Amino acid sequence: MDANRQLPLSAEIFLDHIAHWVPDAAAAGQAMIRAGFAPTPVSIQTNPGPGGTSVPAGTGNVTAMLTRGYIEVLFKTSDTPLTREFDAGLARYAGLHLIAFAVADARAASEHLAAAGFRTAPIVALRRPVGTETGEAEAAFTVARVAPGEMAEGRIQYLTHHTEDAVWQKRWMAHPNGAKELIDVIAVVEDLDEAAGRYARFIGRNPVRTPGGRGFLLDRGGVQLFDKTAFARFMPNLPVPNMPFIAAYALRVDSLIAAANLFRASGLAFEQRGKMAFAPFPAALGQGAWIFVEQNADLPWRASS
Repeated sequence: MDANRQLPLSAEIFLDHIAHWVPDAAAAGQAMIRAGFAPTPVSIQTNPGPGGTSVPAGTGNVTAMLTRGYIEVLFKTSDTPLTREFDAGLARYAGLHLIAFAVADARAASEHLAAAGFRTAPIVALRRPVGTETGEAEAAFTVARVAPGEMAEGRIQYLTHHTEDAVWQKRWMAHPNGAKELIDVIAVVEDLDEAAGRYARFIGRNPVRTPGGRGFLLDRGGVQLFDKTAFARFMPNLPVPNMPFIAAYALRVDSLIAAANLFRASGLAFEQRGKMAFAPFPAALGQGAWIFVEQNADLPWRASS
C-alpha cells in the first residue's frame, strides 16, 4: 500500500515528479490545458549566489500539481552549465528526461549515491518564486544529483521539499481530466539486467520481476523498466525514438469515462484497453504517452503487488 501523504518520512522514498523537457513553453502549456490539466503560472528557477544574490538556473517551468506528486514541464531560459544537459536531452528527443524521487534528507541521499559508486554532482539549493492567494512566496528544494551520464535515461535525482504549502496549493490541484496521483514512470532500456542493477544501486532497493521486465515499487509510486520488445507489446502504437527512452507515466484519475470524454471533446487521440486508457502526448509535450487508471492495481505490474 502506497503512503498516503505528500512528503516522505525517515527512510521513505516517493516518486515525486517527472518532467517533460520542451522547446516551446507556451505551446506546451496550452497542450497541458487541452489535455485537461490546470497548470500553474510560469516560474523561473534560480540558485543561491554570492552575497545573498540569486543566480539563474537556466530553466523555468509550469507544473500540474496532483494530490500525490506532480508533473513538470521544463524549458530553457538562458545558457548555463546545467542547460547543456537540457540541450543534449532535447537533441535526443523532446519529452520525458527527468525522474525525481522525494526523500526526507537529500544530503544523506547524495552520500548514499557516492557510496554506491556514482559520481555525484554538488548539492543544489534550488529556488523558484511562486504566487499565492495572499502574495508572493518562494518554493525551496535541496536537490541531489549524479554527474551527467551516470544515469543513461536522463536526469534522475533526489530532492527534499522545504515548502510543501507553497508548492502544493489547493487552487492548482483540481484538474478537469480528474488526475489525482502520479503512480509510475516507465523507461524503455537496452539491457534490463544492467538497468535494473543500476537503479537498485541508485535507489537502494531490489527490483521485482513484472510482466514488462523489472519494477521498483517505492513507498509511494515506482519505476518500471521495459525492454523494447515488451514495451512494443504493451504500447504497440507508440514509437521509441531513441534508447533509452522515458516513455510514459501512469496517473490515477477519478473516472476513465470522464477523462476519455474530455480527450474526445479536445480532439486528442486515446485508446482504452480494459481498465487502462492510453493517450499519446500532444506534440508540444514531446514523445511518449499517459496511462490513465482509476486504481493503482489496474496497472498489470501492480495487480498482485
